[in-house]
Amino acid sequence: MAHRVIIVDDELLARKRIAELLRTRSEFQIEAECANGEEAVVQINQLAPDVLFLDVELKDLTGFDVLQQLTLQKLPLIVFITAYDNYAIQAFNNYALDFLLKPFKNNRFFETLDRIEERIRLNTNETDIRKFLLEVQGGSPNPLASRLPIRENNRTVFVNKDRIKYICASSYYSDIYSIEKKYTVRESLKNLMPQLNAHKFIRIHRSTIINTDYMQELVHSDYNEMDVRMQDQELFRISKSYKKEFLQKLGLG
Repeated sequence: MAHRVIIVDDELLARKRIAELLRTRSEFQIEAECANGEEAVVQINQLAPDVLFLDVELKDLTGFDVLQQLTLQKLPLIVFITAYDNYAIQAFNNYALDFLLKPFKNNRFFETLDRIEERIRLNTNETDIRKFLLEVQGGSPNPLASRLPIRENNRTVFVNKDRIKYICASSYYSDIYSIEKKYTVRESLKNLMPQLNAHKFIRIHRSTIINTDYMQELVHSDYNEMDVRMQDQELFRISKSYKKEFLQKLGLG
């Protein structure tokens, strides 16, 4: 019996290439191709595939967001696909069988298919979806759940998330300010948010995320504008588009 596959990627050419490579192997059968996260959640829950090729960065959700919305009893084998290697650690923390970095060569893709075949043959993919959801949401021990992996030159450092005060966008980069030092990563705030504790970290502006543990006070000014002053006296403007959600999360809205 062929292994049932769903492909999720917001790039049409990427979906086509994966589909073409899969069709060279009769052991795999493509059940659906999805161009966004919401569609993927519906199709995966309905079709319960054996294998999932999942892009990390989608236009509406991240691949990790998609996984957290699944209602299956058992996860499919997951192969993450992305152009950014800094997702590798998070991918394997989310039970990834493999991690394909774009642009990948055909031989590398076929190695992944061989790995899938071996895993299915051994019948070792017994991850219960409830256990998975507990771990990615912080309900059971995960050695890296409380730390953020940050690539620095030829090394990866693990920064305690609770010691991050705020994160500011800087052109194509983000500056992460921890108690100890500032780290600069080539990553957007949108992609960093899913890796942070949603109860503590709040986006208050398109260029600012704050950790409410280090918030000192709210500063009200004329014209109904509002700033937040951090404990280190840094002052950040709360934009109108984020103000309502910010106040609601604080229980003030």
